[in-house]
Amino acid sequence: MGMTSYLVNGVQDQYSDGKAAKVWHLYIGGKKRTEEYKDNMVNLLKEHDVQTVLDSACGTGVDSVMLLEAGFTVKSVDASDKMLKYAYKLRWQRHKDNPVYDDWEIGEGDWLDLDNCEDTITHPEIGYDAVICIGNSFAHLPDFAGDNSLQKVAISNFHKMLKPGGILIIDHRNYDHIIKHGALPNSSSQLYYQGDRIHKIKTSVLTVDTQATMVTLDYEIDISGIPFGKDQMMRITPDGREIPVSQFRLSYHPHLLENFTAILKGVFGEGAEHTLLSDFQLRLLLTTWHPSLFTLSKNRDRNLELLTDFVMMLVWENRI
Repeated sequence: MGMTSYLVNGVQDQYSDGKAAKVWHLYIGGKKRTEEYKDNMVNLLKEHDVQTVLDSACGTGVDSVMLLEAGFTVKSVDASDKMLKYAYKLRWQRHKDNPVYDDWEIGEGDWLDLDNCEDTITHPEIGYDAVICIGNSFAHLPDFAGDNSLQKVAISNFHKMLKPGGILIIDHRNYDHIIKHGALPNSSSQLYYQGDRIHKIKTSVLTVDTQATMVTLDYEIDISGIPFGKDQMMRITPDGREIPVSQFRLSYHPHLLENFTAILKGVFGEGAEHTLLSDFQLRLLLTTWHPSLFTLSKNRDRNLELLTDFVMMLVWENRI
């Protein structure tokens, strides 16, 4: 899953202390999460004849590994060296048993200057079939000026990385719901993150001049049975058990659906095919089975209240 903080113009890497990276596998839910998420993502990519993928927020590499083992050619970048450390480790551990890992290129990547990743990875001359930015990663990019100028540059760079007809798959949490209600919708673990180790996720919304400018999530992950040294706190579970937890905090720019859609269409053009997809797990509850993901249509407002996260997909038909 794409899991990154963004280091740009002096903004501190939120993952630099290594706390989130150390427990990320517990947070996302390991094998259970991967199996359910994999079917949806792989089917979606195959429906669009995707072969080459740029994982632009690869984090610890879990999504990249999933796609590599499904037969895709994947190149992976992230802005956090703490998260990339685990991706490099995965590549080393697995390359002995599977030659596909010998060709897996990983490197530090800046969304605002993706062309300059060339010292660590080599972009295909004709562009990628797909760029993915998954895991609420894009919301780490701040909006200092209040005009989404950095976001527009980043989306434009994703656009440049794609070949004509390529697709961008990008997601963010349901900030419409968070800003309206002050908390995450549904369970804290309803998206691709299905870890049973999530003890609590606390939500804070920073408002400036009546505008929500930042959402901060404080995570507590159950680390029972895992050697963790001094980096832990004790908590009481609803059933009265005392458990050790590891804490980390991440902050996000709260993209509202209407505004974010306008940014995407402003870069890709009104002629691009734009699809709004729901939480992978909740799709099964809201619709009948289809090999692709759920597209919002009828009862739109009601469905927005139900969804944990939004996934946007754009198909770029023509290079202008």
